[in-house]
Amino acid sequence: MRYPQPTLLVIVAACSLMGVAGASANTSFEDQALRLRESVLLRVEPRLPRPAAKATVRAGNSRSYPWKNNIVTTVFWVGEQPTQNNPVPNCKSSWDVNWAHNFGGYDNPDPRERRGYLPARFIPRQNPFYVALPYNDVTRTSTKPEAPRVIPWFRESFVKAGHTVLKGRWVVIRSRNREAYAQWEDCGPFRTDHWQYVFGNARPLPNLNQAAGLDVSPAVRDYIGMRGGKDVASWRFVEFRDVPPGPWAKYGDNNTFVQQRRRGDVRFAESEKRSSQPTRGN
Repeated sequence: MRYPQPTLLVIVAACSLMGVAGASANTSFEDQALRLRESVLLRVEPRLPRPAAKATVRAGNSRSYPWKNNIVTTVFWVGEQPTQNNPVPNCKSSWDVNWAHNFGGYDNPDPRERRGYLPARFIPRQNPFYVALPYNDVTRTSTKPEAPRVIPWFRESFVKAGHTVLKGRWVVIRSRNREAYAQWEDCGPFRTDHWQYVFGNARPLPNLNQAAGLDVSPAVRDYIGMRGGKDVASWRFVEFRDVPPGPWAKYGDNNTFVQQRRRGDVRFAESEKRSSQPTRGN
C-alpha cells in the first residue's frame, strides 16, 4: 500500500520545523504539531471492523497484568524519518513534540553507531529503553471517554483532562529467555485507538508490518537479541516496584530509577547540611 507523496512531504516539513524551533516552540506551534501528527496517524490506521467478541478489560486498581504472547515486534527510534511502511516521523512523539530534542539527539539504530545500549555520539537525556503501543489516552486537550474505564491505573494517576496517564509506564519484553524492561514513550505501530489489545484480550489488528503490535527501541532490540528489524516477542505491563536493576535503570530524566536516586541525593544533602550546622547553646 502506498501513500500520497504530499502527505510524506508535509510530515518531513513538520520534522524540519521542529528541529529549527527546538525547545523554544510556543504553545500554538506545539498544538499544531500534535494535531498534524494525530491526523497523519488517523489517515494511515486501517479502517477495519472490530472483532465481534468483546475484550475482557480489567478495571479499577487490578494489578494482574497478563502476558501478550507471540506479538510481531518492530524496531523504531527517536529521530526516525518516515518511510513507506512507517509514514509517521519520530522527531516528536504522541506526548512530546520536542521528543528528539529532549532525548538529546538521534538514537541511531546502526550497531556500528552504538556503544553498548546507547547511541555512540551522546548520552541520552531520557531512558534509551522505550517502547510504543497502539493506544493514546488523550487527544489534544481532552481525555478519551473510554480511558477511565479501560486503563487499570487511571484513578490513581489522573491529574487533569488531556494529561496522559500512560507516558513512562513500565513494561517487560521477553524473547528467547531474555527479558528487557522499558518505558512506554510513544504510540504505535500504526494505531492510537486499540485499547482492546493493549488492555484487553484482543490481538493486534492487521497492518503493513504483519499485524505488528509492539515497537521497541534499539536498546531493547539489542538486549533481547532481536533478529533484524522485525521479530516476535511477548510483553506485559509491570509495576515499577517489580522492575529489577539493569541497563534500563541508568539514564534519563524520565527514568523512575534516576528520579528516585536524585530525590535520595537531595534528602542526603539536606540531612548533611542540617547535621553540619552548629548547635546553639542555651
